[in-house]
Amino acid sequence: MEEKIIEMIEGKKFGLLKETLSQMNPADLAPIFEEIEEKEIPVIFRILPKELAAEVFVEMDSDMQQFLIEAFSDKELREVMDELFMDDTVDIIEEMPANVAKRILKQTSVTTRKMINQLLAYPDDSAGSIMTTEYIDLEKHMTVDEAFDRIRKIGFESESIYTCYVTDRRRKLLGIVSVKDLLLNPKDCIIDDIMDENIIFANTLDDKEDVATQFEKYDLLAIPVVDKENRLVGIVTVDDAIDVIQEEASEDIEKMAAILPSEKTYLKTGVFETFKARIPWLLFLMISATFTGAIISSFESKLTACLALIAFIPMLMGTGGNSGSQSSVTVIRALSLGDIDFPDIFKVVWKELRVSVVCGVVLGIVNFIKLYLVDFLWLKTFDPGIELFEIITVCVTLVLVVIVAKLVGAILPIVAKKIGFDPAVMASPLVTTILDAVSLIIYFSIAASLLKI
Repeated sequence: MEEKIIEMIEGKKFGLLKETLSQMNPADLAPIFEEIEEKEIPVIFRILPKELAAEVFVEMDSDMQQFLIEAFSDKELREVMDELFMDDTVDIIEEMPANVAKRILKQTSVTTRKMINQLLAYPDDSAGSIMTTEYIDLEKHMTVDEAFDRIRKIGFESESIYTCYVTDRRRKLLGIVSVKDLLLNPKDCIIDDIMDENIIFANTLDDKEDVATQFEKYDLLAIPVVDKENRLVGIVTVDDAIDVIQEEASEDIEKMAAILPSEKTYLKTGVFETFKARIPWLLFLMISATFTGAIISSFESKLTACLALIAFIPMLMGTGGNSGSQSSVTVIRALSLGDIDFPDIFKVVWKELRVSVVCGVVLGIVNFIKLYLVDFLWLKTFDPGIELFEIITVCVTLVLVVIVAKLVGAILPIVAKKIGFDPAVMASPLVTTILDAVSLIIYFSIAASLLKI
């Protein structure tokens, strides 16, 4: 399809192009503008019907939006902004440079500008920052017929009309009623008789990630947002909730990979920006890893007495890191889904302890079979000086390392969340770095005790 559209542009077949573009979904149209020559972008955008143009504009990335805004006349900019819902307008303004944002605000009405400034005042991670102020509000004394008249009157300016919100004169939220409820009841039925007073709602300062999880839990299309006095000030729709979930998932993945989160896509992020996102954690982890060298140095005399121990260090450190990462990632995921919280820490520890014992024993037995029966007796790849007791020392250490690693990997994210840190930072490679040092201490301590070195 993209190739055909580009051919139409090159052939100046604008009539056919308009007909083709008008039938496409905005989400499919937005990427096409990335393939068009810059000089053609404003021309093609102006071909689109007004409503479709606004929907496509929302789907574009911030760089393309800025390019078009700078190409628009004041009238064109005003027309596009008038078609956008309030939350989309706020999102665009937040991503624009100051001079572009000022120009956008200049083309809005006084009332709209006041509302935008109110939304911009909410914290970035709050429900208020992602809500829209366009919704259907009804009064409890209305009849179904009057409710439909109200929907017809303001529905075009509302982002969602399926769920309507019943408020009093002070805008206090009293209940909700769906269009389905209205359709299935007589025209003279009173809203107060059919509205649902058991409302799932959010406060303006609630964490937006917590609000987004409510959509999955309760299968909602929208959540009303109220202020401290329980007055309805906006709604969060499912499309905004999905955006939040995607953003938080991307952020957690980057933190788990020891990268500072970035709002730009991979190809849109410059080399220096990527460097700045990666180098802080690399420096921290590198310096942290020097402690493992210090631990090895402190046991240098013991290693000299039994050089065979050195060969097993990479295996023990790697297994410990992998075991801890498994637990930490599992617990971090459970924390993000709300499956567990700090009071569940003892349940988590008890479960991970049992899992780690089973995993550790199985790994220890398999490791013994590999080292003694295969490498030592059959293949004879070990130095003749190695003793059976040294292999047993390695296997016992492996069991203990796995147990400790899984417990540490499970506990750290829970504690991190309790004290206010993002649990994702406790995933690999941070856990791996910590467990490298722990594994060495366990290894050398057991070796010193069992081998008398």
